[in-house]
Amino acid sequence: MTSSRISFLLALFTTGILAAGAQADVRNEVISTKNAPAAIGPYSQAIRSGNMLFLSGQIPIDPESNQAIADETIEKQTKLVIENLRAVLEANGMTIVDVVSTQVFMKDLNEFSRMNAIYGSYFNEKPPARTTVEVARLPRDVKIEIAAIAIKK
Repeated sequence: MTSSRISFLLALFTTGILAAGAQADVRNEVISTKNAPAAIGPYSQAIRSGNMLFLSGQIPIDPESNQAIADETIEKQTKLVIENLRAVLEANGMTIVDVVSTQVFMKDLNEFSRMNAIYGSYFNEKPPARTTVEVARLPRDVKIEIAAIAIKK
């Protein structure tokens, strides 16, 4: 399955969930924090809909300097991406344990095992469902981007 088809299906799935929430008169709320990189386009760091949180893809940008660490190892980039996701989760009173699904976009799947070692150190208790795909290019020429969906239990 191509990454564009996966992206389309993910968008369709997310739209269906949001539409269901809208029918139940659930209000969507923008979630943002200065402890994670500001959005670099017309999107939100996350949207809360009911007890669900839809986190935009995070790339390895240092929130203090607003600089990407594109030249660092996949391990360092993965750690920073997950720390940025954690900051957005915490802004909504959630933790990494609340994550039920992630979408991992990698520049080079040959680095999968190295990324997976770091990823697994964060998601070791009840790991979320996950999709991992290789892509031609990511913003700011980084090696990894991770998006997530979390549910407050």
